This record gives sequence, C-alpha cells and structure tokens, in this order.
Amino acid sequence: MLCRVWLRPRARIGKRGVRMRRWVAEALGTYILVFAGTGAIVIGQETGGAVTHVGVALVFGWVVLAMIHAFGDISGAHLNPAVTLGLAAAGRFPWRDVVGYGVSQAVGGILASLTLRGLFPKNVGLGGTLPAGPASQSFVLELILTFILMVVILTVTQGAREKGITVGLAIGSVIALEAMFAGPVCGASMNPVRSLAPALVSGRMEHLWIYLTAPVVGALLAVPVCRFLVPRGSDSSTS
Repeated sequence: MLCRVWLRPRARIGKRGVRMRRWVAEALGTYILVFAGTGAIVIGQETGGAVTHVGVALVFGWVVLAMIHAFGDISGAHLNPAVTLGLAAAGRFPWRDVVGYGVSQAVGGILASLTLRGLFPKNVGLGGTLPAGPASQSFVLELILTFILMVVILTVTQGAREKGITVGLAIGSVIALEAMFAGPVCGASMNPVRSLAPALVSGRMEHLWIYLTAPVVGALLAVPVCRFLVPRGSDSSTS
C-alpha cells in the first residue's frame, strides 16, 4: 500500500519516470524471484535437504504469485524475457519496451545470484539449471513447459478475467506444477534469466543454450495457438 501511494501521481513523473518505474519493478521482482527460487535450491543443498524438491517447486510458484500481486499493477510483473517476448508477439506489449524489460530482468537476476554467492561462497552451482539426461530431452521439455506457461498467461489475462486473484493463482500454480514434475530432469527453468544469472555468477555455463533458446521458442509458439483459441475481442465463454 505504501508503495502504491508513493508511486501514484503519474502526471508528476512523466513518461520517462513511468518507464523507469516499470524497469525498477521488473528488476526488483526478478531479483526476488531468483533470490527466493534459486536460494531455496542452494539452502536445500547446504542443509542436507531441509528444503526438498517439492519445497523448491512451491517456492517458485509462490514467489511468482506474490510478485504478480506486488508489481502487476506497475510493470505487469513479467519477470521473464520469454514472457515479455511472447506478450509483445501477441500484441499485448509494445516492442519498443522489450529491450528495457529484458535488461532490467537480467540485472535483477544477476544481482540475486551475486547476493547468493556472497551468502554461500562455497556453493558450486548457485541453483542453476542443468539437464539430467540428453540435451535434446531437456530442450524439448523446456520448450513444452514454457509453451504451457505462456498459454496459461495469455488465456487468463484475456478480457475481464485478468482482474482479481485469478491471474496470480493460475500462473503461480502452473509454475509450481511444472517445476514439481519436470524439475528433476531439466530444471524446469521456463525463464532465460532464471538460468542465465546463476550460470554467469557460478561460471557453469555448459548447456546454457538450452535455457536461453527453448523458453523463447515455447513462448512464441503459444501465441498463434492462443490467437486461434481466443481471438482478440471475443468472449471465450460458451452459451
């Protein structure tokens, strides 16, 4: 509430100030996402499994839910370059702002991994993502997982349904669900920055290409599917 009151007078700060506010919201939201999500992995490793795989999946889902409700009214709470690109391709977000959002997200994620490096200097991977099997298997899994996530995002934010708690619950739930069943195989990143940040800070960048490309491809593939299922301006409810 304090944040909203402080940020309310848009007329005073102008277009540049509004854009800067959105960038800061994306950076802070992504920082919290990476810090909490990969931090849960790191703490699980450091404490001998006190945070289980199920716990990690729930942390990722819950932190996204919280960030959507904290920053959704400010920046849309994308927190993910693949989501930003998907929304732009769907006509829901201006292309001119894609780079600014992507840079903000990357900065937030890298700062979160640097924080974890300072807190746990001996941890090797900092919660990064690596395939447990063949690279092709993880690539396909990441593509499908992000496709599903993007389909959910595009459908639950269509029309009047984007109001209320539904959006955060739906998106947070699908992230937790996918992390729960696919995490042990591919890491269930679905987010280039979530994988890039710990990889850069830890220096473990093998197979990083999977997590930079597959989520983007999956998000973009979801766009034409959702356009067919829910044409813009139509009511998806059936009589």
